[in-house]
Amino acid sequence: MVFTSVKTADQSGYGETAQRMEELVKEVPGFLGMDHAQTPGGLSITVGYFRDADAIERWRSDVEHRAAQKRGRAEWYESYSLHVAKVERGHSFVRGEGTAL
Repeated sequence: MVFTSVKTADQSGYGETAQRMEELVKEVPGFLGMDHAQTPGGLSITVGYFRDADAIERWRSDVEHRAAQKRGRAEWYESYSLHVAKVERGHSFVRGEGTAL
């Protein structure tokens, strides 16, 4: 799942809510992890990894997550997009480890 957003100027309460969502998603069976990046200009990208569509649906339908989404649309996001995709293959490289995965 790839969530890309541009935030509004007023981020009151966002940090606390984002931290809570990170704690909450870790409790979802099938959640595998996430990566996050942000540009100085305000573009933010979060990639969440889930084992299957059922895990994504559990996260999407979580009551506390739904409330945070609603508040995000009302207060914190100028715009956002969400893409759900299946990863067919991946590899990584870390300098100093000597091998690619």
